[in-house]
Amino acid sequence: MESSKFSFDKAELELLKEALKRSYKERFEMATRLYKIQMTINKAKITHKALINK
Repeated sequence: MESSKFSFDKAELELLKEALKRSYKERFEMATRLYKIQMTINKAKITHKALINK
């Protein structure tokens, strides 16, 4: 269990280091993309249509 937690922490640190290397423009574009996806998902309406047998 400890080894999996250690590898997870190490991977998380690598992702953070990689994110810090990005420019402010890249960060802004990524945040904007995620915000647009979130807005689309929040507006989505799931409907169920009954199965029609022919």
